[in-house]
Amino acid sequence: MKKHLIISIVLILSILSCREDPIVDPPEEITAVQGFYLLNEGNMGSNKCTLDYYDFETKEYHRNIYASANPSVPKELGDMGNDMGIYGSKLYAVVNGSNKIEVMEAKTVRRITQIDIPNCRYIAFYDGFAYVTSYAGPIQMGHQQIGYVAKIDTASLQVVAQCTVGFQPDGLDMANGKIYVANSGGYLYPDFEKTVSVIDIYTFQEIKCIEVAVNPNRICTDKNGNVWVNTLGDYAAVPSKLYCIDSKTDQVTDSINIAVSNFCLDDDKLYTIAMAWSNVTMSNEITYGIVDVVSKQIIAQKIITDGTDKEIATPYGIAVHPFTKDIYITDAKNYVLPGALYCFDKNGKKKWDLRTGDIPGHFAFLCEHQ
Repeated sequence: MKKHLIISIVLILSILSCREDPIVDPPEEITAVQGFYLLNEGNMGSNKCTLDYYDFETKEYHRNIYASANPSVPKELGDMGNDMGIYGSKLYAVVNGSNKIEVMEAKTVRRITQIDIPNCRYIAFYDGFAYVTSYAGPIQMGHQQIGYVAKIDTASLQVVAQCTVGFQPDGLDMANGKIYVANSGGYLYPDFEKTVSVIDIYTFQEIKCIEVAVNPNRICTDKNGNVWVNTLGDYAAVPSKLYCIDSKTDQVTDSINIAVSNFCLDDDKLYTIAMAWSNVTMSNEITYGIVDVVSKQIIAQKIITDGTDKEIATPYGIAVHPFTKDIYITDAKNYVLPGALYCFDKNGKKKWDLRTGDIPGHFAFLCEHQ
């Protein structure tokens, strides 16, 4: 990796970071990926959403870098970070409780602006625009306001359109000129939504709703145009499940009996983590899995193979390095204490772990060209 390509972020992080944790590890393969950001959600009402950074070259972990890089911003990142993504030269953090998208320079995390969107949830990008789901109302159980997707011009950083979808829309992704949106109905417990809205990306109008099961949550699309959506169930009688939608026909083609709280797609593998309530044991059961998105079969019921999964109390976020295939899993612990980040090699053997901020959950890889 050429050092002149990353000098700006290395200098800023080394000067401004409040603390660094060196990690002793054999040299990694040199790739175009410089490092990754980790967004720590923080508890509701605490204004403790923070941003960390792991540098692949120096193998140092820098905590709370947004606060250090932006000392004049009141309340720092804000309340409850819910998603994050890099598009072009900008880093976008969706800060749900503060009703905003925080826009930063991707290499320096210096603040550019904020975009106000009420109860914003998840973000995805396509062809010069960012698309953000919004609950369109306060954080309040029983709230009956229907949600929408906001379309943001990534040049002007202005909301240019809205498309109404279902109640409490969460994850979204694109395939075949369409946007797929998981309508969770999360505030309507126990009467959750069970549909995925389909939006024509060019007219920006909802054209269809596809029924899956109760409480759809996250969405990703594979290279074959299949749309994968997990449903969380009703936390009692209806279990979590995974569904596959063919974006050519907009029909559900497969369902897989695997609990999924979060997932990450890498090549043809969908890595899943879950904490699901069991009415048998009357406790949360932690499970992991790998689904082959081509065969649509569960090919492994473990991600961690050396027994160190017992160290993780509350698996929460997951990502896979696009080149080395190292697997990163975060632990939210008890949702109050600082969390932890674990790194496993491609075979599921633990390499290292370290302390993070509160409720670590969302990754964004930083590449050379950004």
